[in-house]
Amino acid sequence: MTRKLHIGCGKNYLPGWTNVDLFSTVKADVYADITALPFDRGSFDVIYASHVPEHVQRNTVIATLSHWRDLLSPGGILRLAVPNFEAVAKRYVATGELAELMGLLYGAQNHPKNNHFVIFDSKSLSQALVGAGFEAHRIRAWEWRETEHAQYDDDSQCYLPHMDKDHGQPMSLNVEAIK
Repeated sequence: MTRKLHIGCGKNYLPGWTNVDLFSTVKADVYADITALPFDRGSFDVIYASHVPEHVQRNTVIATLSHWRDLLSPGGILRLAVPNFEAVAKRYVATGELAELMGLLYGAQNHPKNNHFVIFDSKSLSQALVGAGFEAHRIRAWEWRETEHAQYDDDSQCYLPHMDKDHGQPMSLNVEAIK
């Protein structure tokens, strides 16, 4: 049986996963800070965090990713989705519309802990993962349509215009690393 951890589940409670969130206003199995999760090393085969790493302060990103790596079993997968700065920049240059990009850049800001502290592009996320102990050749992009959680509409499926998954521009950088 695959042991799966969903960090920052928000409104997307995944059956068969251990769902974690900071906020008790959403359904989760465990309520905890994502930088200090209460699990033993090697407890999970897959860890999934969609639009979560950007909520960690810039100087603690590598430590947090290292912590998550420690929770993986050997050969385990850390699957991440983050706002894609390259896509944000291209969208802004193409449209000149900043308002639609504010959430990707700064978070919802509807709670003191719901802010973005860092943004990633492919290079910076890969560098952070290598800094956390993953090997560069074991880091790759993943396609949300090909996952076991594809039916749950989360930010890994973020497109602009909103919800135009057939013709819109993908705004999420989806990367996974194998331990």
